[in-house]
Amino acid sequence: MVPYWSLYLKSLAFDAKSIGLLMATLHISRIFAPALWGWIADKTGQRLRIIRLGALLTWIVFIAMFWQENALGIGLVMLGYSFFWNAVLPQFEVVTLNYLGEASTKYSRIRLWGSIGFILSVLLLGSALDSISVAWIPTILLILMILIWINSLLIPAANLPAKVERSSTLRFTEVIKKPQVIAFFVITMLIQFSHGPYYTFFSLMMQELNYSRSEIGMLWSLGVVAEVLVFIVMHTLISRFGLRLIMISSLVLCVIRWSLLGFWPENIFLVIVAQLLHAATFASLHAVGISLVHQYFPEDMKGRGQALFSSVGFGAGGAAGAIVAGLLWDTHGAQVTFAIAVFVSVVAIVLAYVWIHPEKVQQNSS
Repeated sequence: MVPYWSLYLKSLAFDAKSIGLLMATLHISRIFAPALWGWIADKTGQRLRIIRLGALLTWIVFIAMFWQENALGIGLVMLGYSFFWNAVLPQFEVVTLNYLGEASTKYSRIRLWGSIGFILSVLLLGSALDSISVAWIPTILLILMILIWINSLLIPAANLPAKVERSSTLRFTEVIKKPQVIAFFVITMLIQFSHGPYYTFFSLMMQELNYSRSEIGMLWSLGVVAEVLVFIVMHTLISRFGLRLIMISSLVLCVIRWSLLGFWPENIFLVIVAQLLHAATFASLHAVGISLVHQYFPEDMKGRGQALFSSVGFGAGGAAGAIVAGLLWDTHGAQVTFAIAVFVSVVAIVLAYVWIHPEKVQQNSS
């Protein structure tokens, strides 16, 4: 959806502000939906049922998209389907980590298959869109959503624990009030805010520079290929360098990436370098974030912890980034918009350097 939905919205004659607001809708439901589903999952222990229900209702609600032409209708359907979609991913992270048990550092080796699926779908769809109309995008998305639901039915529940009993004397509010945890969630929000211009307008920017849709798909895929390579070795990198160093280094690379895209988008070599840096700005920061949540929160709070990670980052941060990018893009252009992304990345570097010390939280929790 992310690489091509903005092209679909542009085909409906929406301006940059409308596109920014509509893309933000995908993130808005992430502010509250994961927390609600995470609370239900922690209380009931029925994570797989919630995943399956969420996947089912996602494609059922999305069917209404085929009768929408104005911004309000499209926005309401996006808000509705994403509410249920956001029940799926955070809880699936917890299910995955439960399966892995003590081998949780190998999470990235499973996560990379999502990246491989992204590469295949973006390349195939990008090539197809050079021959077919972008009006086919909703149909293709619906098919993928149905396949996700079918796949959720195939996941065995035998190895998953039932309802998790309270394993800590701390309350959830006490955990999230720790200074390091607060700093972590602020950094998470800033990271996703900085991705706002990229996720919302990268495809449109490259199209305006006369790149074909298949070439745009290749550029998106290049970033995810780099992401896959990092996921393969992430458990080794974490063991060798630690979460703090990887986070700070990746944030520095965020500054470089947004600078390249904002100031030299016409230079294909620099765009390729920027896309390769997706390995740091998304893959390593996402894997570090998942690991830190797993470390910060006791067993009976992990569902809510992962949900809050999604709500604050992909929800609040992603929505704010898309909205600000939409407001600035037509009036101030790519340079100013990406300069804002650079600035918030620098703020995140400072916060990470001062506050992120995972080993101290681990000691205090033991």
